[in-house]
Parts: sequence; C-alpha cells; structure tokens
Amino acid sequence: MSACTTKNPTVVRTERGLTVAGTRITLYDVMDYLTAGWPAGQICDRLKLSAEQIADVTEYIQEHRAEVEAEYQRVLQLAAENRQYWEGRNRDRLDRSEVASRAPGHDEIRAKLRAWKDRLGRSE
Repeated sequence: MSACTTKNPTVVRTERGLTVAGTRITLYDVMDYLTAGWPAGQICDRLKLSAEQIADVTEYIQEHRAEVEAEYQRVLQLAAENRQYWEGRNRDRLDRSEVASRAPGHDEIRAKLRAWKDRLGRSE
C-alpha cells in the first residue's frame, strides 16, 4: 500500500482515502462519529486511537474542511450506491430462497429440527 503523507504526520492518503497513519481507520470513519456528536474521548475508545491521533485528525479536518467535506460526501454517495446495488442483488436471492423455503416438506423438516433441539436442550 503506497501512502502519500500530508503535512500532518497522523493523516496519510492511501487507496482508501484519507487515513489515520498506521491504521485502517479513515477520516470518514471519524467524521461519522463527529457528525453524530460523539465526544473525542468516546471516539478514541471506539476506534482505539490515542488522544494525540484524534486531536491531529480533528485539526486536519478543521484546516481542510472544504476538501474533506467534499470527499466525505463522495464517500457517502459511493456507499449509498454500493448499498443499493447489494440490496437489489440480495433481494433476488432472498426472493428465490423464500420460494424454496415454501417447498413441500420443509415445514415438517423444520418441526423435526425444532423438536430435536428441544430434546437436546433439556438433556443438558
């Protein structure tokens, strides 16, 4: 992974975008929590970052607000497109599995499995 460093040594640009150096955490991850109103201490705990790292990231975001916001919006748009694609793709699979689960004999098999699980649970 080639990383292009910024003036802030904690923030590097990788193929994943702006990232906290030495981690897989992107600035967009941090921005999700900041946008949700999380305090810095909780973000540190949640993402396992040091206070210095979160301070550097916050400083970088403030200094480059327009650029980071624009990139963040592109990331959110891409995530929405990916989610829409996979929901559509999985919808077809879910429809097929729902039809298959209504096949004759499946209810009997499920009832037998439930009874077997119940017997095993009581014997413990």
